[in-house]
Amino acid sequence: MNFEVVLTCAVTGAGDTTGRSPHVPVTPEEIATAAIEAAKAGASAAHIHVRDPKTGKGSRDVGLFTETVDRVRSSDTDVVINLTAGMGGDLIIGSAEAPLPLHESSDMVGASVRTEHVQELLPEICTLDCGTMNFSHGDYIMANTPSMLRAMAKQMQDAGVRPEIEVFDTGHLVLAKQLVSEGLIDDPVMVQLCMGIPYGAPDDVNSLMAMVNNMPDGWVYSAFSIGRGQLPYAALATIVGGNVRVGLEDNIYLSRGQLATNAQLVERAVTINEAMNVKIMTPDDVRAKLKLTKR
Repeated sequence: MNFEVVLTCAVTGAGDTTGRSPHVPVTPEEIATAAIEAAKAGASAAHIHVRDPKTGKGSRDVGLFTETVDRVRSSDTDVVINLTAGMGGDLIIGSAEAPLPLHESSDMVGASVRTEHVQELLPEICTLDCGTMNFSHGDYIMANTPSMLRAMAKQMQDAGVRPEIEVFDTGHLVLAKQLVSEGLIDDPVMVQLCMGIPYGAPDDVNSLMAMVNNMPDGWVYSAFSIGRGQLPYAALATIVGGNVRVGLEDNIYLSRGQLATNAQLVERAVTINEAMNVKIMTPDDVRAKLKLTKR
């Protein structure tokens, strides 16, 4: 059991959720406001993607990240800033019979481009998706080769930004251990267990415990599930010794048929944990524990 929890709110993501809920933030102002509201509701950290304001689709535009981060930093509300570095690894083959050339919507760029916003804005945390994986979307592959991850990890290390290793399956945890053994990721090592995402690790308890039981001593980990599993995981992650993540990136409902806001999901997670006599860590608590640098 973890009695002092880091509560992260993933406020928007890059998925096709904007048409399904009016509460999913799109513009930099909306995303920053959502992060601030989540912090006021009790979130320790805000995990931030940005979206193209015209299309609502996920973006890696440095200008959009800059405006969003500036708005959060200039507000009167403190929150640990955690930026995605997952964009730029979208590989979509042409078709099952003709995989090449790649589909025009593929977005594959180099390591330095994928971390450009991280190196410029210097958030406390950024994510490192530690592996390649099939999702359930036709010919789409989330592509993260070992050499790409080594390059990105080194760039994050040189920038003094703590990576949060996103683990979608058991083999990703093996690769994470390898990166740490090579000195590319510093202590304390942070891991986010991403459960229930097709076709990664399912969110059943046995799969979760297989990951937890293979976590090296001293590593700090969180766990979340998507959809209806998100709020149960706000308790389960704590019970198995981890930290908590909620937010509209992973789930748009507060209950069956009731669309949620980010703040409402955070409030529910706070209620669940405080009912178990668990303390939600403040942003400064998190910075001290994880040796983060606030800029």
